[in-house]
Amino acid sequence: MSAYRFCRTDDIALLVDALNRCWSPYFPGEPPMTAVSFKRSIRDLQVWCSSCMVAFAGSDPIGVLIGAKRPSGTLIHKIAVHPDHRRQGHGRHLLTSLGSKLAILGPPRIVAEVPETFAAACTLFSASGYAQEAVLTDYVPPSDSRDYAALGGANRMLIPVTIDDLAANGLLDDAHLPTCWERSVQTLTARKAEIAGLAVASDERIEAYILYREGEILSLRSFIDDGGDRLKQLLSWLHAQGMRTQRFRKVHPAEISKELLETFGFRPAGAHVLYTTRARSE
Repeated sequence: MSAYRFCRTDDIALLVDALNRCWSPYFPGEPPMTAVSFKRSIRDLQVWCSSCMVAFAGSDPIGVLIGAKRPSGTLIHKIAVHPDHRRQGHGRHLLTSLGSKLAILGPPRIVAEVPETFAAACTLFSASGYAQEAVLTDYVPPSDSRDYAALGGANRMLIPVTIDDLAANGLLDDAHLPTCWERSVQTLTARKAEIAGLAVASDERIEAYILYREGEILSLRSFIDDGGDRLKQLLSWLHAQGMRTQRFRKVHPAEISKELLETFGFRPAGAHVLYTTRARSE
């Protein structure tokens, strides 16, 4: 007989075991989950153990749901059922149970960012009452470095910038700028020690900036309507410094336009479907 339960803060070892049993078989190239990496997800993504669930067959974990919670909503960060126990309703039960809990405790908005190639997961969310809100696109830079170097951009003053600098200037407010969970202000702030930044500045203000780490763009914004010229200068500088794998992941269509990114030479290289629902009691 199957059993399900929500977790507590002292269940990290259980959740790590459940992820390695249920999630890892689908992603053999990923390193195993550890208590250290799980605690990091608590810090960076605001994973809440009380928003996590484990399904059991006897004493063995056969399903797991990892939820991250912020005032804006709850993210289904990971959900997986052991390959030997699929198509028995465990995934839907996990989602329904969390929705019933959040209908009472809040927040009511629940989201999931599902790779579009994961057909089974997309079917699960659709069948569980989630609606597709947007497609989050991964972009990669030009394959030909000569094209990238040709971006150019006017020679304006460039300055290093930190997360704290941007926050102090009121430039990190994303209340009206949709981003994926992993590049939200909360995540960037939690990871600020690992993030570098560069800005185009005038005597009066920061006019555009880029945040990045380990070959990945985390934020790319301009506050001047210049056809992207300032952003071109930032991208060209990074390329000149040898950062040539500037993947820009899970870009919401309202975050920055596809057309603008294409003028920089970026091209789509995968996508996630953003599913959303409102918590409700079953």
